[in-house]
Amino acid sequence: MFDTNVLVSALLNPFGSPGRVLDLILAGSVRIVYDDRILSEYRDVLSRPRFGFEKRQVQRLMEYLIFTGEGINASPMTVDDAPDADDLPFAEVAVSGNADALVTGNPGHFSFVHPLPVLSPAEFLQFWLEKQGE
Repeated sequence: MFDTNVLVSALLNPFGSPGRVLDLILAGSVRIVYDDRILSEYRDVLSRPRFGFEKRQVQRLMEYLIFTGEGINASPMTVDDAPDADDLPFAEVAVSGNADALVTGNPGHFSFVHPLPVLSPAEFLQFWLEKQGE
């Protein structure tokens, strides 16, 4: 599961750690979990004119994520100490979908998520590499 900021960063700079995470997804090495809230946020943010992403490219990416990912009916979480309530759907989907990790550029926003690892893109790449060596 990856946060919207990772997806945006990957598209803006495909050579950084977020871009490498997206490469793993596009190669079929990593599968995401999602629900309608997540997909809606991805679409809304990627469609913002300030990013300049082509509408057709965004649509193709969304179709790919839906086709290769796993839709989840997330169980709600009761959290009083979430720094950003808008992040709650990502935590709910990641936990309900038994994701290996939640990947975000803002790990501190997910301090309430346990026992799921909350990792930066660079940390996730290391985590994924170590997992391949098992």
